[in-house]
Amino acid sequence: MNTPVIICGVDEAGRGPLAGPVVAAAVILDINNPISGLADSKKLSEKRRSQLSLEIKQYSVSWAVGRAEVEEIDEVNILQATLLAMKRAVLGLVLTPDLVRIDGNQKPDLPLQMETIIKGDESVAEISAASILAKVTRDLEMQALDTVYPQYGFKRHKGYPTKAHVAALQEHGVSPIHRQSFGPVKRLLQK
Repeated sequence: MNTPVIICGVDEAGRGPLAGPVVAAAVILDINNPISGLADSKKLSEKRRSQLSLEIKQYSVSWAVGRAEVEEIDEVNILQATLLAMKRAVLGLVLTPDLVRIDGNQKPDLPLQMETIIKGDESVAEISAASILAKVTRDLEMQALDTVYPQYGFKRHKGYPTKAHVAALQEHGVSPIHRQSFGPVKRLLQK
């Protein structure tokens, strides 16, 4: 009898923002408890993502979140920090997967069988689940950081480079959670 292959999906949230960590999630779904409605997190409403996040945590065989902090992003660059967050997420699982499916075209440094899938968050349930968990986790964190740094409006834009965020940066300067290696922040610091 063949043992079922343990498949883990991995995705990240927060590569593009000017502030906050990059967060990755790894999810091993339970084939006996399918979760309906999994999709690319960007295509779901905030309310639906929150509901699905709870279901993923409740019904998955295993899930974990990994992250790379602002200092790490500035030190090694956003791509390397993203791969580090992904590695941390996979290593945080209680089971070792047989196959790691990663959204995109880059693999973290792991001694596991891996495959990259461009737009995997749209076509692979495990990656969709990871996409949702990573986004919900990061969004909640940015909302919490909004209470520490209310002048930047993190609750609304989650650190992404919106006009309002760039204007707030110019008015209030750079906070400790801004990524100093990112263009708009770097230029302000050089003035």
